[in-house]
Amino acid sequence: MSNTARDTAEADTVTRDPVCGKIVDPDAGKPKAEHEGHVYHFCHYGCRQKFEADPDAYVEATDPVCGMTVTRATARFMVKHDGAQFYFCSSRCESKFEAAPTDYLSDRPAPEPMPEGTLYTCPMDPEIVQEGPGDCPICGMALEPMMPSADAGPNPELVDFRRRLWIGAPLALAVLLLEMGGMLGLPWADWFGHETVRWLQFLLATPVVVWIAQPFFKRGWSSIVTGNLNMWTLIAIGTGAAYVFSLVSLLLPGIFPPSLQGAHGPPLYFEAAAVILILVLVGQVMELTARDRTGDAIRALMDLAPKTARRVTDAGEEDVPLDAVTTGDHLRVRPGEAVPVDGTVLDGRSSVDESMLTGEPVPVEKTQGDGVTGGTLNKTGSFVMEARAVGGDTVLSQIVNLVAQAQRSRAPIQAMADRVAGYFVPAVIGIALLAFGAWLVFGPMPALGYAVVAAVSVLIIACPCALGLATPMSIMVATGRGAQAGVLIRDAEALERFAKVDVLVLDKTGTLTEGRPSLTDVVAFGDHDEDQVLALAAALERGSEHPLAEAILNGAEARGIARLDASDFDAITGKGVQGSVEGQQIALGNAALMRDFGLDLTEAEPQVAALQKAGKTAMLLAVDGQLAGIVAVADRIKETTAGAIKDLHKAGLRIVMATGDSLATAEAVARELGIDDIRADVSPEDKADLIAEFKAKGLSVAMAGDGVNDAPALAAADVGIAMGTGADVAVESAGVTLVKGDLRGIVRARVLAQATMSNIRQNLFFAFAYNSAGVPIAAGILFPFFGVLLSPMVAAAAMSLSSVSVIGNSLRLRRIKL
Repeated sequence: MSNTARDTAEADTVTRDPVCGKIVDPDAGKPKAEHEGHVYHFCHYGCRQKFEADPDAYVEATDPVCGMTVTRATARFMVKHDGAQFYFCSSRCESKFEAAPTDYLSDRPAPEPMPEGTLYTCPMDPEIVQEGPGDCPICGMALEPMMPSADAGPNPELVDFRRRLWIGAPLALAVLLLEMGGMLGLPWADWFGHETVRWLQFLLATPVVVWIAQPFFKRGWSSIVTGNLNMWTLIAIGTGAAYVFSLVSLLLPGIFPPSLQGAHGPPLYFEAAAVILILVLVGQVMELTARDRTGDAIRALMDLAPKTARRVTDAGEEDVPLDAVTTGDHLRVRPGEAVPVDGTVLDGRSSVDESMLTGEPVPVEKTQGDGVTGGTLNKTGSFVMEARAVGGDTVLSQIVNLVAQAQRSRAPIQAMADRVAGYFVPAVIGIALLAFGAWLVFGPMPALGYAVVAAVSVLIIACPCALGLATPMSIMVATGRGAQAGVLIRDAEALERFAKVDVLVLDKTGTLTEGRPSLTDVVAFGDHDEDQVLALAAALERGSEHPLAEAILNGAEARGIARLDASDFDAITGKGVQGSVEGQQIALGNAALMRDFGLDLTEAEPQVAALQKAGKTAMLLAVDGQLAGIVAVADRIKETTAGAIKDLHKAGLRIVMATGDSLATAEAVARELGIDDIRADVSPEDKADLIAEFKAKGLSVAMAGDGVNDAPALAAADVGIAMGTGADVAVESAGVTLVKGDLRGIVRARVLAQATMSNIRQNLFFAFAYNSAGVPIAAGILFPFFGVLLSPMVAAAAMSLSSVSVIGNSLRLRRIKL
């Protein structure tokens, strides 16, 4: 059974038997064994004996999907298959294995490396582009491929950081409890002795600083070497100073002045260094997780194309890999299969679902000479096509490139914080050095002790914990509040940009409308009544797989119409259907079909025109060569859409509808809803171009849609808004997802975005204000006047106060009314 749904609280109080994988309560007196400094708990003695006989076989396991090493005792994702337990680094690998375990249990090679020549970029500094992997020369982060692979495993850096977090968090918590024991009613010093407690803090904090946080110090060092000072510089210097100061206090307590000597020696700040680093690590795991999901949109698009194609040659038919298809090849596409590449139909006819391109639920009839697009779905019938565009030349590949290009962006407010930090860091370092020199030359004896205290106090009070929490805390609270209101926010960039949006572009089908055709009108002529017209139309449509047929059948069932059966059924491509019902010759279709039978449509034309003007699809019914009625089908506008549009107008947004539907239908919907502008008959590329057009005018643009065809525009917009009921790729390409597909959620998202950005600015003010006021005091500016020298302990308290202010201010977002 999958373990992904296990409650988090339970995971914090129990462990797993590394042999059988069962949950074990460590306090239940079960057998246990120690290996390489870690205690493992077992459900019974048999498992412990197996472990002791060969511990290496149970301590680590290999993820069968991506090949990464997983620690069994701390693995959160595992599956039991054929009596064996398999462990996974992430839920994605677990899901892939559960879907097709045999694919990963054979002699399957490890995932292939990225092709030679693949370009990599930095997610924080997108201007950095190089061939092959490496580290960013500006911030030190690991570079990522600009185009994710469909078969790529989880982000190795995310897996590494999660492992570091699982190991480091308990260590930091233990150091904090040792330091705060007296306040919590835990007199550790009385139980074990003050010196022992001080050394325990050192032993527990050192692994966090030296190994757990090693990537942060690497980035901090890189920022110093390259001169690109940023938050990593502050993190490295601040926590490093706290650790080094504590180490000196532990090993050389005599160098400090008597005024700073407590009853048991100078103060330690091991807990500050360890806890700050773990908080930063938590933020990094959250950021990497969000970034890892951006590649899902690319993979969802890539999965639309089949892995193989059925090639037709003089020698027969054979299945070949998609990469082996070349221009000019003849390919057979069978019912239910995806079209492999772009091309032209040579033989046969079918109905093809092109919602990937148009967003419309109505399949398009294809016959000889018609073009077909790779990734679209063949619904009925079989046809042979000639490949015209393959590989990177297909429409699907171009859509993939559009999404990938639009996704490589960065939250502007974070860039602003980094720019400020670029000036703030050298200023703090300069003040610390100046304070050290001033105290060393002019300070009282022991001058060195005072100099060290002043310099370290400056660095500790300037530690960027509050600055690092300013944005993530607001985002965490805001996303939770948004989820309660049915608004899912992907990242800070979406919130920041949405607060400034001027223009909202809306897709029609599935966004403004329900996304599925339904019966709206039945008109009877002559001696027929509406029930007879609908019964005859439904009898014919039972032989069809067209979505409009489904709408008619559902409408007939809802009205309780008696079922009739048709014979001699025939579908006439592009016109309609015909057959025999109870001895009568029946035809249902468009005006062209009726004219083929020589019918006079004068009586029906005004009503057909009125229905079309209302955005409905009108089908004419003929019985024995006489016009009998009209059946109309439409994609209904959602009940909440009109009210939502009014609210969005009140919020100052200009509303534009962009749809692949016809102009007549689009105008009908726009008139009813009061939409400001219409763009009809647009392709996915046209929608992306429309976004670019508005942005070129200096406008901030949001795009709301639900289909695969909306993915490029969603990714290109300043903010993409996806309907939760829509395609996965639309959701993955968007920064905001409305769970219920209700446009009123956009109004709630707007309020939340503006409140969150205000909250983040307040947090940044708190962070910088505390540092700006505290740094000169820590440097000793008050000493000549009042004899006050800020101790590192007070500096740490001030630093903590700034963090508490940021956290408390962020929590206010939980009570915001949306």
